[in-house]
Amino acid sequence: MPLSRLNNEQNLAAIAPLGHNLIIASAGTGKTSTIVARIAYLIQKGVHPSNILLLTFTNKAAAEMVERVSVFFGKAITSQIEAGTFHAVSYRLLKKLGHKIVLKQPKDLKILLKSIVERRRFDQIESSAKPYSAAYLYDIFSLYQNSTISLSFSDWLAENDSEHGAYFDIYEDIFEEFCELKKEFGYVDFNDLLIFMREALKSTHEISYDEILIDEYQDTNTLQGSLIDAFESKSLFCVGDYDQSIYAFNGANIDIIGSFATRYDDAQVFTLNKNYRSSNKILSLANRVIEKNPRLYEKRLEVTRNGEFEPPKLLIYDELFYQYQAISSMIKVSTCHQDDIAVIFRNNSSADGIEATLREQGLTCKRKGGTSFFDAYEVKAMLDLISVVVNPKDMMAFIHVFEYAKGVGSSLSKELFDALFKLGEGNIYQGFFHPKSVDELFKKRAKNHQLGLFDDIHDFGSVSRFYNLGFEETFLSNPILKHPRLNTDGAKFLHHFYKFMKHSTRIKNPQTFVNHVLSSEVFSAIAEILATKRVIKKDGSVDENEKQEARGRIFRKGHLLKDLALGYASNERFLNALTLGSNEMSEGEGVNLLSVHASKGLEFKEVYVIDLMDGRFPNRKLMQKGGSLEEERRLFYVATTRAKDMLYLSYAKYDKIKKISYIHSPFLVEAGLAH
Repeated sequence: MPLSRLNNEQNLAAIAPLGHNLIIASAGTGKTSTIVARIAYLIQKGVHPSNILLLTFTNKAAAEMVERVSVFFGKAITSQIEAGTFHAVSYRLLKKLGHKIVLKQPKDLKILLKSIVERRRFDQIESSAKPYSAAYLYDIFSLYQNSTISLSFSDWLAENDSEHGAYFDIYEDIFEEFCELKKEFGYVDFNDLLIFMREALKSTHEISYDEILIDEYQDTNTLQGSLIDAFESKSLFCVGDYDQSIYAFNGANIDIIGSFATRYDDAQVFTLNKNYRSSNKILSLANRVIEKNPRLYEKRLEVTRNGEFEPPKLLIYDELFYQYQAISSMIKVSTCHQDDIAVIFRNNSSADGIEATLREQGLTCKRKGGTSFFDAYEVKAMLDLISVVVNPKDMMAFIHVFEYAKGVGSSLSKELFDALFKLGEGNIYQGFFHPKSVDELFKKRAKNHQLGLFDDIHDFGSVSRFYNLGFEETFLSNPILKHPRLNTDGAKFLHHFYKFMKHSTRIKNPQTFVNHVLSSEVFSAIAEILATKRVIKKDGSVDENEKQEARGRIFRKGHLLKDLALGYASNERFLNALTLGSNEMSEGEGVNLLSVHASKGLEFKEVYVIDLMDGRFPNRKLMQKGGSLEEERRLFYVATTRAKDMLYLSYAKYDKIKKISYIHSPFLVEAGLAH
């Protein structure tokens, strides 16, 4: 059994009585083994696996833990454990309760929000501050939802960005309309999943657990904390490390782990101190720095690895780019396998230089958090085309597709969707092929200068302007073509989309559907636009051979998507699986280039932490925007404790491009490597 493999500290935590247990699991101390042993212990003591809930920050982590428990009890038993991220678990439970959910990625909903923002006029408002862009407005609203459950959006903004006070009423009204649209079409984003789940728990007794286990507890935000509370479980097993709390920028609330011992009367705090990852000298350096932060709970990491290891080395360079070249040269002659080497940086701008110099050396590398397969425009377009057929109410997918129609922006796309929705009585497929008579097809908004709303009057245009384009009579007779702002290019694209929809509704197999997308005129038009954009030269010329190669790469991604569709019984399951899991896709082989945040939870034999200059690490700009030196110090701690055998810390004195001189990071002084 797993308990037999634990040290004494881990064992005491794993067999703790049901109640409120906090396990402080420092870097490399075997937290996963402890969680696995705890689950096994619960099952062995008679807790039914369906009464165990495991919440993690990646679905991969949850699957690995359950798999390790399966070795002892079999998959028939462990498959009954409810395990996954806060979002994945909430999605499954809401579906179980009968909620109809159309889960959308933030990038998609930003386009919907943009279509609302574009209809507002901010230039009539007197303010020294520029209004937020739609994308930033979405992000800051998401941060607001993660950060508080008691304040209104305006009150929260007043505390965090009072300069925008003149726009608060407009922002509130934008999100009121945004939320109404999401509700109308059943759209749910990741925050909505948690909010809906929290509210559902208040009105149902169908869902309860004997114990809830929470991994990476230090990263929970206020919204996630409120969801944990809503489950009202009498037993929590929370595993985390306050020294690795590095997601404050995303709403993570360190007070949740910090107040655990005082929030629960029966709270017990266990500490795992034995480090199985790093050498003594690496761990000693990390401890010297992190001890400068306030100690929320007492702990002291102990080394368990025996043997002789090199001490961490400080590398100093006269110039920034020379630093990258020198480190790339060191990596080239390293005896360590490239997959077991990581270059870790505080700012993404650092990655470009190191990536370029590694390529110069002929070394392969991968950037965690870079453009993934699912972020490619062509892949997103294919999934949107599938989504709008699977769910004809999916306005977001429609708007996203019509981004590629010349002369059709987000605002007009939304108006076209609204019109088809009316014509089809809630179904755009019916709006295309069986349109009903509608009195007021194109909606008008009333004036309200305070909320940025002004006249937006539509007059019907003549369909005769499209008669020479070769459209069939059934398409020409559709009232949608009377929109006055629909130009010839937009009408052609709409016709491509019309033909795609016409032959799509009967296709139920995901692989067949992807094939249909790839052979459609609408996707061919999208591929043409993307291929042209990728090869166009500064003088505006296009090499046709290069464009055809670009088109080939686009369609190769389509065939990879087709391969991914194998094994899914329905288009809906295929879409939902990709939406929930696309962010965890593997990104190739080679040297690992990682931001500190992306490195969390990983370990490597050889680690380079670069650009350790004051201003860059710690990042003084972010500190001025609400960060803190304590948070930056925790980031340094996380970066250094990724190293198992060898740790290199480097900085440069000068940037010849920006003509900036640097001094070393204060963390190097705290580490005893600089003065």
